[in-house]
Amino acid sequence: MNKAIRIGTRDSQLALWQAHTVQAKLEQLGYNTEIVAVKSAGDVVLDVPLYEFGITGIFTKTLDVAMIKGEVDIAVHSMKDVPTALPKGIVQAAVLQRANTLDVLVHKGDTSFYNTETTIATGSLRRQAQWLNRYPHHNVTDLRGNVNTRLQKLHDSNWGGAIFAAAGLERLEFLNGETVNSPTFNGIAETLHWMIPAPAQGAMLAVAMENDSYCREALAQLNHEPTQVATFIERQFLKKLEGGCTAPIGALATFLDGEIRFEGVLLSVDGKQKIHIERTLPADADYTDFGNICAQEVLDNGGNELMQQIRTVLNKKEQDDV
Repeated sequence: MNKAIRIGTRDSQLALWQAHTVQAKLEQLGYNTEIVAVKSAGDVVLDVPLYEFGITGIFTKTLDVAMIKGEVDIAVHSMKDVPTALPKGIVQAAVLQRANTLDVLVHKGDTSFYNTETTIATGSLRRQAQWLNRYPHHNVTDLRGNVNTRLQKLHDSNWGGAIFAAAGLERLEFLNGETVNSPTFNGIAETLHWMIPAPAQGAMLAVAMENDSYCREALAQLNHEPTQVATFIERQFLKKLEGGCTAPIGALATFLDGEIRFEGVLLSVDGKQKIHIERTLPADADYTDFGNICAQEVLDNGGNELMQQIRTVLNKKEQDDV
């Protein structure tokens, strides 16, 4: 059997880059493929903050439906956009080797804004909360759209800067060391080493239908085990804390010196409250409950109350916008 594997993807420049990367790897292994691009609700509705959609997986649901309807065979996602619970019948088939996990602040070069009242743009509650925790004298504003659109908005604004995932800028070849050069913006990028990334940031996930052994076997050859383990721990931490609620949560698991090192954080939406955890586990130990253990410690140290507060704040925002 040598059927063409139909690769579903969003139609943004970054999503297409990811899909073409998977396509090239599969074709190197001798598989026939084709790209099928679709537009998600998260790409179409750009004037509403992501958390106000009230659902998880806004960037992945359209592809989920296309897979279930048999319009595509597999789908490729930025793993950080994928809900921790996949739809019935769809399974994780490969986690590709991780790229840069960090966030960067992109700005026009003048750093005087750090000491003044300025606005930082981001569409992420996690980035917003961590920024306000560190710079409480700043304001934040929502930023949506594909990478070029967001960079154009930064160019046209009087914001101090905007926060991006380094991996996305690198994949599009917009980031060169500490400078950003794109069709819509030229400026400076500061790596935010202190900001804990989203769970699975920098990783790409390929999913397939559970009953499609052909595609699952093909994708299994692309799986990178250390990245799979790290993202499993991070997403387990997220799932235990989240309870179905979008929340300012960061998590990063790394392999170093024979250990798995985990760092996680939960913050209030305004950044004023922060619960931080760092733990290690021998690299050869059973990791399958490590994320849960770390999350439970956060919940026991005030996380339950903070999560309830976050739900109340976000529910009020949704009601105010109706």
